[in-house]
Amino acid sequence: MLRKLHSLPGLVAALLLLVLAITGVILSVVPAIERSAASIPATGELSVAELAERVVAHYPGTEQIQRSLSGEVVVYYSRDRQPGADLVNPLTGEGIAPYQPSAFLRWVKNLHRSFLLDDAGRILAGGLAVVMVLMCLSGMFLLARRMGGWKAILRPIAGTGSSRVHAELARFAVIGLLLSALTGSYMSAVRFGLLPEAANAEPSYPAEVSGGTPAPVSSLIALKNVDANELRELVFPYPDDPSDVYSLNTTQGAGFVDQSTGELLQYQPRSAGNHFHHWMVRLHTGEGLWWLGLVLGMAALTVPALSFTGMRIWWQRRSSSVRLDEGASIETADVVILVGSEGNTTWGFARDLQRKLNQAGKKVHCAPMNDLAEHYPLASVLFVLASTYGDGGAPSSASQFMTRLKHFQADDGLKFVVLGFGDQQFPKFCQYALDVDAALGSKGLQQMHPVTRIDRGSALQFREWGEAISKHMGVSLALTHNPAPAVTSEFELVERVDYGVAVQAPTSILRFKPVQSRRSLWQVLSLKSGLHLPSFEAGDLFGVSPPEDQTARLYSLASSASDGQLEICVRKQTNGLCSGYLHSLKPGDRITGFIQQNPGFRPAGGATPIILVGAGAGIGPLAGFIRKNTDRNPMYLYWGGRNPQSDFLYQPELGCYLNDHRLTGLNTAFSRSAEKAYVQDAIVADETALRQLIEKGAQVLVCGGRDMASGVSQVFDSILKPLHLNVDELKTEGRYLEDVY
Repeated sequence: MLRKLHSLPGLVAALLLLVLAITGVILSVVPAIERSAASIPATGELSVAELAERVVAHYPGTEQIQRSLSGEVVVYYSRDRQPGADLVNPLTGEGIAPYQPSAFLRWVKNLHRSFLLDDAGRILAGGLAVVMVLMCLSGMFLLARRMGGWKAILRPIAGTGSSRVHAELARFAVIGLLLSALTGSYMSAVRFGLLPEAANAEPSYPAEVSGGTPAPVSSLIALKNVDANELRELVFPYPDDPSDVYSLNTTQGAGFVDQSTGELLQYQPRSAGNHFHHWMVRLHTGEGLWWLGLVLGMAALTVPALSFTGMRIWWQRRSSSVRLDEGASIETADVVILVGSEGNTTWGFARDLQRKLNQAGKKVHCAPMNDLAEHYPLASVLFVLASTYGDGGAPSSASQFMTRLKHFQADDGLKFVVLGFGDQQFPKFCQYALDVDAALGSKGLQQMHPVTRIDRGSALQFREWGEAISKHMGVSLALTHNPAPAVTSEFELVERVDYGVAVQAPTSILRFKPVQSRRSLWQVLSLKSGLHLPSFEAGDLFGVSPPEDQTARLYSLASSASDGQLEICVRKQTNGLCSGYLHSLKPGDRITGFIQQNPGFRPAGGATPIILVGAGAGIGPLAGFIRKNTDRNPMYLYWGGRNPQSDFLYQPELGCYLNDHRLTGLNTAFSRSAEKAYVQDAIVADETALRQLIEKGAQVLVCGGRDMASGVSQVFDSILKPLHLNVDELKTEGRYLEDVY
């Protein structure tokens, strides 16, 4: 419900909100421009009497002086019976330039306020402000849910693509957008009588005045007691009319001034309601608060990107949805599949599993996790495919599952399998699936296969899980669902460096360049080459499919696009189709592949110390990070191999990086050398230095096999214990990142 409240109004009103946002951005810079051009006297430096005296000295026919909240002073005067208006310098009274409000800004303001449709447009603009309030509030709750609670709202945002961009921009802009929307809603409500309008400070005209000879304006005590920065408007009396008075309007109130005695007459201070309304207008427009105007403008500037990414997220969710086909009934099904999904992508995997089970002769019932029945009389296997929303939360279609599970009655023969879907960039990767697995076990159900976690919808991991399930069930499950087939490019191998053959661990560094593509007419006319590398950074992923299998394998990139080549480090696996295929390549051979962004595995910027940990081919992206460390920030590498004479990967490069200080320190461990050590041992040997680095805010990046990463995590937990920290806490702060396989 909360997601619909956030997305549907945005989809309906997107174009109109864009108009409000773009015009708001234009108007937001006006107070800053006016403020930069205005001369602002210090508080107490200039009184209204002195200001009026200086202006009258240059404009004898002065009729009115106005001061804007931004500090601009305008004099309205009559000269040779012709009216005029000039901007003046309040410190000297001299004219700066004729005052001529911009017709363009007036048009933009009307477009912003009413879409050029008078009252009907104002009602529409007010309604859109209310819509924006709802979207901001619902978006804040969705963001808090994604981040794992309000306390985690400022932590680094994990994820990729439009979802991450949308969350980053929303977190940056939501306070500004909410302030603009709330103040805009208030102003519209007041205009159309939905809220009471504060009474203006309009004093009654004085019944009696002295009628004496007019005194010089500089001598009038009432004007001398008012600071020029508080002035809004001073209207002069008619010439040669001693019974007329000055009309004074300030930020604190309004009244009249006797032009002979200088006495303040009929003064009416502004009410609290009037002050409140005045501040609501200032908070919306930025008038007199130029810095706030710029902040609100920057917030409004995100609306086009938020609209685009929001619509893209909605479309991806919609295109990923599948028509619900429950299949067999609850009473007749011998296999049950329950699905917990937030963005509908998990349903595609469930449908593939359901289809393959049906082909194997099974009667399958498929439903959302929220539809868990109290009893499945004939079911022998219960599959639960559960995604995790944000930092360990339940997805929308599983929000009631744990409650319904309390009333679930399982037969003794019912076995269960949990398959989790998530993104390992999140500290609590697939946490909800782990919670469901534990809850089912506590109900006394028998686990048929250990809980498995799928990272970012990996088709390969899903297929491998299906192969394991096939063995348990005695059926063939060739699972082939691929949620997002990528657009591939062609690359040519230009160089390979081989290691590890002597220790039965062949590992190669492979370097590719893009293949000359067919050039567009623009490229021909501009003499541009058809050679083009996609945008990527070290730590992103390169997807490759072997000829015998269309399921892509992902390899961490050891280079950035700015290096002019695509570099990966690949160890040949026993019976590995893709690694064997890559190791068979010779310079000049071509492959097709694609880039998958991996922004959750990046070293922090600035002078933050970086601790890099890897083993075997996991050194690839770490070497790429070191190569790009041209600012010589503190960077330390801990790496484990087999033998220093056979598989010391990147040894020449690392020596150069140490010499030019891109790499601050190098610690290695080799399992088939005389010392027989692993990377964990190198970390333990240097624990004091590492603890000191972490105290200084260091970030840890780990790349390599899952077993190695688990061992490294345990070692760091031990190192962190004296600091009253642990790896999980560092993960939530974005200071412990993993890329494991």
